[in-house]
Amino acid sequence: MARFLLRRIAAALLLGVGITLVTFVLTNLVPGDPVTANLGQRALSDPAIVAQFRAEHGLDKPLPAQYLTYLGGLLRGDLGVSQQSHRPVLTDLAEFVPSTIELAGVAIVVSLVAGVAFGVVAALRRDRLSDHLLRLAGLVGISVPTFWLALLAFYLFFFRLRVAPGSGRIAPDMSAPPQVTGLFTVDAALAGQWDVFASAVGHLMTPALVLAAYTIGLLMRFTRSAVLEVLGQDHVRAARAKGLPGRTVLSRYVLRSALVPIITVAGLAFGSLLSGTVLVESVFARPGIGQYAYKSATTLDLPAVMGVGLVVGAVYVLINLVVDVLYGVIDPRVRLS
Repeated sequence: MARFLLRRIAAALLLGVGITLVTFVLTNLVPGDPVTANLGQRALSDPAIVAQFRAEHGLDKPLPAQYLTYLGGLLRGDLGVSQQSHRPVLTDLAEFVPSTIELAGVAIVVSLVAGVAFGVVAALRRDRLSDHLLRLAGLVGISVPTFWLALLAFYLFFFRLRVAPGSGRIAPDMSAPPQVTGLFTVDAALAGQWDVFASAVGHLMTPALVLAAYTIGLLMRFTRSAVLEVLGQDHVRAARAKGLPGRTVLSRYVLRSALVPIITVAGLAFGSLLSGTVLVESVFARPGIGQYAYKSATTLDLPAVMGVGLVVGAVYVLINLVVDVLYGVIDPRVRLS
């Protein structure tokens, strides 16, 4: 296991360098001039201002030199300075990433619990009414666009029914809890501010459920297929022939064998949730990495865009590592060789 982890960490570092190269190249291939996007037409008429801006942000150097400069700063923990906020990109990411992690974390937990449970129920009650209804609900969850579902949920539960709080992370008349992790729910609980905790949870649930709708449908369909495949295997039939209780057969024989493809889908789903928070955060006005990435892209803020790309890429690499380790833990037939 130790050798496996060392190899994977080394591969992750090489993959991280590749991510920086791909992100840098794709960012610079985007049509448009960052000078124009940031200075405006009036400042463009002054060549001195344009030259100063290019020199300040390193845009006057060839692209290979810009990339090497960026890598050198990255090794020192410097992701550059954002052209829109004029702050270090690392500082901006430390401010916006926790909100997205909080939202995506709740969404993936809800997705795992609901998706796996519904998938197991649908498999055990194959071709019955409950199976057809769950499959229909999963199909709706996968098919409905996230932005439309977010708008509908905001209008229905906040504007019409008044059963859910509005936009933001907490109520407007409340102050943010003392920052420890950046997660309002965790920080409020650590500080004992239970009114702030309740407000943060209330503001979190509706966007998290909207974000989880697609993943619930996806996990439910994969779980149903995986469980049905395992139910027909010989070791499950043998366990039933021995007279083992149904719960024991389900937990020890069926779910454990079916968890490998489910974990794979869940890992990819969590990564996609991070990149899919842009629309949900826009509708519910949550200051997260999605909003930061959108504003950075519209203003051609190259350091910020590359910083967001590194964060998302690092999350995918970490999730893949965790998934590979879980393979060997859950299924002894998988050897980490």
